[in-house]
Amino acid sequence: MKVVLYGVGAVGSLIATELLRRKGVEVVGAVDIAEEKVGKDLGDVIGLGRHLGTAVSDDIDSVLSKVDADIVVHATSSFLKDVYSQIVAVMKNGVSVVSTCEELCYPYATDRRIVEEIDRLAKEHRVTVLGAGINPGFLMDTLVIVLTGVCQKINRIEVKRVMNATTRRAPFQKKIGAGLTVGEFEEKMRTKIITGHVGLEQSIMMIADALGWKLGGIQVNTVEPIIADKRTQTQAAKVEPGCVAGLRQTAMGMKHGKPVIVLDFQAYVGATEEYDSITIDGTPAIHEKISPCIHGDIGTVAMIVNSIPKVLNAPPGLVTMKDLPIPSAWTEELEPI
Repeated sequence: MKVVLYGVGAVGSLIATELLRRKGVEVVGAVDIAEEKVGKDLGDVIGLGRHLGTAVSDDIDSVLSKVDADIVVHATSSFLKDVYSQIVAVMKNGVSVVSTCEELCYPYATDRRIVEEIDRLAKEHRVTVLGAGINPGFLMDTLVIVLTGVCQKINRIEVKRVMNATTRRAPFQKKIGAGLTVGEFEEKMRTKIITGHVGLEQSIMMIADALGWKLGGIQVNTVEPIIADKRTQTQAAKVEPGCVAGLRQTAMGMKHGKPVIVLDFQAYVGATEEYDSITIDGTPAIHEKISPCIHGDIGTVAMIVNSIPKVLNAPPGLVTMKDLPIPSAWTEELEPI
């Protein structure tokens, strides 16, 4: 299986490292727009400690014209409008895509015009496009859908993810505002440096569509800072009492004026308990809890890599996690790298 990497930042590098451990997988190309990476050996860029003989390019068309790739693993942006032209370029080269783009996990919630165009081009070029990840893509949507399979009736669904950001990588701690004053946090929110969690609306719509629910609307609430009540020092931030430890964001899918799908995402330094929980008010009632919560980076890498065989076996077009066979580990034998 020949794979091209499109985006070798923090997450893309982790995915690359995991792919290199898989027997029967060959990484045949890498693309990134960062000037400091272009022209360098991929092994150096991802911190492997040895050369791989593959230089990072800034031109996806050039790379795909030189290799016979089976799939492109895409990890560049969270937003559909930013990745649209990148996905199109890959499709026009006749190659399938699995992407970490959060809005691509269920793009019907974002821009149906773009959805229709991606689907049309994918079918025209006989390729498959999937957005995947841990959240959105699994914990707050796909796993929820699977659990509803044992229910005869469902009244309400509530999903909660609480993450202790203390041990997460530095960019993530900065992304949630850890260590900022409340004023600094609000300013970064105003200037969109801090955007909150991307994907709540997509997850709600995926669940609703899987259940056949016609929602009256989706309400994504404003990001709220979580205030620290004690001093915490991490590798990336010093969080003082009264300052921002992280953030919380909620969203609701409404039906007949009442919230029937509620998602609650919290990520902050110093969380005393971290977990993923799904509560389904129905017949029967479901109470599922994973403790501690699934690690975001590890889970994202696994979801992307494990989705590759399913994408390559899927019919041409734009697909989502609810369209594919249920997620499962790709148990290819691993080897040291």
